[in-house]
Amino acid sequence: METKMEFYLKKVTEILEKIEKESCKSITQAAELMSEAIMSDKLIHVIGTGGHSNIGAMELFWRAGGLVPINALLDPGIDLAHGAKHSNIMERTLGYGKSVLDSYDLKEGEILIIVNAYGINTMTIEVALESEKRGLKTVGVGSTTFASFVPKNHPARHPSGKNLHEIVDIFVDNHMPLGDAVVEFDNLRQKVAPVSTLCNSFTLNLMVIKTVEKVLSKGGTPPVWMSGNLPGGDEANRDFEEKYAARIRHLK
Repeated sequence: METKMEFYLKKVTEILEKIEKESCKSITQAAELMSEAIMSDKLIHVIGTGGHSNIGAMELFWRAGGLVPINALLDPGIDLAHGAKHSNIMERTLGYGKSVLDSYDLKEGEILIIVNAYGINTMTIEVALESEKRGLKTVGVGSTTFASFVPKNHPARHPSGKNLHEIVDIFVDNHMPLGDAVVEFDNLRQKVAPVSTLCNSFTLNLMVIKTVEKVLSKGGTPPVWMSGNLPGGDEANRDFEEKYAARIRHLK
């Protein structure tokens, strides 16, 4: 008899395989933009527009085996460390996403990756719409399944009722299932064991892999962090730190 843990493993594996197969085209398109930025010595910006979506931005930033020129917009207002309910309130506050963009130095023509598994909240949609106004190239990572299900008048939504996948230049579906959690128990209404963070992180790392492939194919050398916990790691990263310290806010 299959255990709950075995079921979770199987379910997660199914979702990750679906991402790799069905989102391959959009991942490749996103990687093309990212590789062009690296070849042009431009930054790649990333923001997680909600509590746990911040983990997506952090997954790309300052990561062993990750791309160096990542500028993560890590706003404390939606950080769970400053209050879970506070984060929930702020991501639903009209005008807040615009203010966060105002506080970072994003330039026209640069890339902003917007990570939000649900793809509907006020901050997510506002950041996407504002990015369009500012001439940024946008890549969204989220779930069309969830966004398409939630009623247009739901209080979590942006007043426009729009979805992230309808606004961004390139949308990468992370195939998070409706409700996020996937494991059922008898006599318990709510499922447990969410998958959204795994979906986001896996999708983002596929984008990194494809970006590295493209940079190499163009004759470039992908700037990639080495783990500082390995011998020689600090030394290998020092030149990158010196080069980007003045350009990436949270690097110091």
